[in-house]
Amino acid sequence: MSRRHCFGPTFADKTILLITPKTKGFNMSVSSFSAMELFDWLCDPAKIDFLLLDVRNQEEFGRFKIEGPFDFEMLNVPYMEFIEHEKESVARVPKRHKIRVVCAKEGSSRFVAEILENHGYSDLANLQVGIKAWGNLLAPIKVAETDTYGLYQFRRPGKASCSYGLTCGKEMMVFDPAKNIAAYQTFADERGLAITKTVETHRQADYISGSPALNKATGAEIIAPTADFQEARFRYTPAVDGEPIPFSQAGPAVRIVHTPGHTPGSTSYLIDNQYLITGDTVFIFSIGRPDLGGMAEAWSKMLFDTVRNKILTLDDATVILPGHYMDWKEANDDLIFAETIGKIKKINQQIYSIDTEALFYQYIKANMRKQPEEYAKIRQINAGLIEVDPEEQDIMDLGKNECAASAMAHG
Repeated sequence: MSRRHCFGPTFADKTILLITPKTKGFNMSVSSFSAMELFDWLCDPAKIDFLLLDVRNQEEFGRFKIEGPFDFEMLNVPYMEFIEHEKESVARVPKRHKIRVVCAKEGSSRFVAEILENHGYSDLANLQVGIKAWGNLLAPIKVAETDTYGLYQFRRPGKASCSYGLTCGKEMMVFDPAKNIAAYQTFADERGLAITKTVETHRQADYISGSPALNKATGAEIIAPTADFQEARFRYTPAVDGEPIPFSQAGPAVRIVHTPGHTPGSTSYLIDNQYLITGDTVFIFSIGRPDLGGMAEAWSKMLFDTVRNKILTLDDATVILPGHYMDWKEANDDLIFAETIGKIKKINQQIYSIDTEALFYQYIKANMRKQPEEYAKIRQINAGLIEVDPEEQDIMDLGKNECAASAMAHG
């Protein structure tokens, strides 16, 4: 089975099939599945033996699809079509498949599954909680382990983003946490760890940061670049270029590396002189776009300087751990998003071979595209400048990121 060129969801340490108790109007023979379970299926070609039926409306489906590293069958037939044209809608769904149904909030997918059952379909199940569960899913995977530390990537397929956990002794640092802080807390609790620091690479525009919530829940110190967070309404420790971020006891060296351009404060973190967490500065198939703040030319100059004087000077063996990906084919055979800078320079030769500011800005302008409307508001939320209710946060936080300077720079 071929690798799928798209994003998908995750948090698949364990697979649990939950049967929803019978409630009013619900049929016990229709089971349910978790987002973790779905991710587990999509990451194993041997388990992709079903049709994924998405019953959200076409606009919602077009904005945010469930995707994974391997090919699978997916069909969009909106819930309202089953209501208004039941016979015709049912006829569109192949009967030979196991059917796994998803919707926005779970109820519609359950209803459609029962309609299909009434028409003779079997082996039906619906996604618990709905698409929000997929959007918030975090799937940890080990990147590296030594006698003194462990480094983990938390893949978020619904956003095509990555956050990171660095453990040493009984402590854990979390880099660029998403708002689903329960995933990090569960990970830490299962290993007897305390989350002592959260570390921001920059002020995110595409998703809501979990740092303030982790600070409130655990007392973890927030470390963030002042150039992006100077107006923040919460306390943080400035990330100062060249300074270390220590564990309370001896651990891996974590050095702060200022890499501005995507934002003025964009900062990377070099771990053990081997792994560079780059946030949205360097991606495997592109670099971070410098236009999200409305100052494309000025920020482009900063990014060009970062590329020439910080990125190109790295040892080719340095492993880049990006904040986002565009396509699942960026993942390695273990489905980890990590690549050496030497390889990344070859993949993105059209970017890294540019040798003047003017040509670099031309490249940026040629690849600029409209940013999602919610990005400006998310930036305000991530500085604590405004508050929105949890339901609105969930809506704003759904969907793929749009943070790369080009859709497919390696092509």
